[in-house]
Amino acid sequence: MKSAMLIRLMFVLLGFCMPVLAQAADPAPSFLGVPALTFTTTDNGGEYSVTIQILAVMTLLAVLPSLLIMMTSFTRIIVVLAILRQAMGLQQTPSNQVLLGLALFLTLFIMMPVFRVINADALQPYLAETITPLEAANRAIKPLHEFMLAQTRENDLDLFVRLSGDTTIATPEDTPIHVLIPAFITSELKTAFQIGFLIFIPFLIIDLVVASILMAMGMMMLSPIIISLPFKIMLFVLIDGWALIMGTLATSFGTV
Repeated sequence: MKSAMLIRLMFVLLGFCMPVLAQAADPAPSFLGVPALTFTTTDNGGEYSVTIQILAVMTLLAVLPSLLIMMTSFTRIIVVLAILRQAMGLQQTPSNQVLLGLALFLTLFIMMPVFRVINADALQPYLAETITPLEAANRAIKPLHEFMLAQTRENDLDLFVRLSGDTTIATPEDTPIHVLIPAFITSELKTAFQIGFLIFIPFLIIDLVVASILMAMGMMMLSPIIISLPFKIMLFVLIDGWALIMGTLATSFGTV
């Protein structure tokens, strides 16, 4: 909940700052107020005015945190980092803000090839006014669709295809985005818990060994967690755990 609120606040502030930065970069703005509402008709359909486009962008920023979490690698990364912190026995270290920052920037690193395709095929042609907003949205969805499809398990995809009742889906590439997203999230959670289980095993062994030693020494009143915590931290540092975790998460997507 705190992570979603922080991401929402970040993008809302960005939305307020962008008009100010644009005015600061233009020494002689053509207008200071909000332009009048206009609607023009072309051969390809209606073209919305600049005012409506800005309103649509601001509306998109409100749901952008959900898109960032559910349609990228963010879910797998934040779940694995949370399990790692729990396995080490550290309740508040690293803090939620640090884990969120790590997950966010690692997501940007992993998703950069996809974002580059979106920028080249959808954003830049739209800014150059060579394609319509609807065509730009369709071009932007295509790289995300390919990324999510590559990370989704076949059994999860088959489950949601059956639940949707859509009999027109012949191949996985024909899967609609509204069916693919929940299948992708399900696969990401399963993969994250599998990685977290493998991370948990060595720390669990240390806890069992320390607990057995304390019981053999008759020190049953002493909490094993207090004794095992320094050993777990030392083990994690000696094996360069952060580099291993980050490298494993990045290579698990196969896009970098």
